[in-house]
Amino acid sequence: MPNSFLMCCPCHFGLERTLHFEISKIGATDITVQDGRVLFHGDFMTLAKANLCLSTAERVLIQLGEFSAYNFEELFQGVKKLPLENWIGKDDAFPVKGHALDSKLHSVPDCQSIIKKAAVERLKQHYHTSWFTESGAIHQIQFSIRKNIATIYLDTSGTGLHKRGYRRNANAAPIKETLAAGIVDLARIRSDSVVCDPFCGSGTFLIEATLKALHIAPGLNRHFAAEKWDCIPHNVWKEARMEAISSIRRDATFTAYGFDCDPSAIALAEENARKAGAKPRIHLQQRDIADFTPIADSITICNPPYGERLLDVRQAESLYRIMGEVFPANKENPCYVISPDKEFETFFGKDAMKRRKLYNGMIPCQLFMYY
Repeated sequence: MPNSFLMCCPCHFGLERTLHFEISKIGATDITVQDGRVLFHGDFMTLAKANLCLSTAERVLIQLGEFSAYNFEELFQGVKKLPLENWIGKDDAFPVKGHALDSKLHSVPDCQSIIKKAAVERLKQHYHTSWFTESGAIHQIQFSIRKNIATIYLDTSGTGLHKRGYRRNANAAPIKETLAAGIVDLARIRSDSVVCDPFCGSGTFLIEATLKALHIAPGLNRHFAAEKWDCIPHNVWKEARMEAISSIRRDATFTAYGFDCDPSAIALAEENARKAGAKPRIHLQQRDIADFTPIADSITICNPPYGERLLDVRQAESLYRIMGEVFPANKENPCYVISPDKEFETFFGKDAMKRRKLYNGMIPCQLFMYY
């Protein structure tokens, strides 16, 4: 087993530089930014910290290899050369999933089958057996075939990293936790910040801001697939968790305020804040946006509701006008709004100082920044 190995963290398009900065703080080396992902080298401790501490990564993958694959034979031989036995034990499960795009090999089920066969042949030679029970820990093999280049990974996270554990319930259109964390980072939230979300919904922005301000690792209350892998010493995870706990800024003065016109959303945000351990820092109240009163020296972050039907769009435009009237959106009270509406600034009544292209799910958006 090498002391250092290559890892890959996918992320939302537009958050690559934010993720790069996070990765640089966990001891990673040779960090490389690509569209929608960041590559880096590290050891077992780096892997554990990446799962526990990265707030904008979608998952942590070990990149086993990359090679040309124009046909099934090249795919088979390429996978067979990979040192799978370094990671996968004799009794471990190793299911295969992935995708293919703009390649000669375009049938995902066929690619899955070939990769599985190649993995079996490689492990057969190493373990001198003709049968694998696959009754042990799951080692999910993932593949990406793009423009005839196959990349093979092992997923160490299991459930996606956006699943922090606090939001089992959500309102109709919640923003993904990893995207919210990225926007919080772009808003430069600090341990002494005051944050306000006038459309708090299930509380995601407020909770992610609290985690960021108090240096609470977002993965602290959940577990990861690689924690069950025999090839990784269990004390690594214990040490990484202890270090994360010791890094919490309990002396931070951070405070957050959330408002929503829907009482059920307020109740949901309270429940989620409690699960996240952030409730003491978050103050919630039912309030319509028209009644919004700026909180002194606060940073406003929000994802105002919008729809695709004409009536919904008109309602959203009316909402933006109200926001422009009640939000100071200046140096003393910075404002960060994510919206898919290209005309947002027109209805809001103010030009943003900066805009950042982001995707909220499959919806192309802009983060409009006023500071």
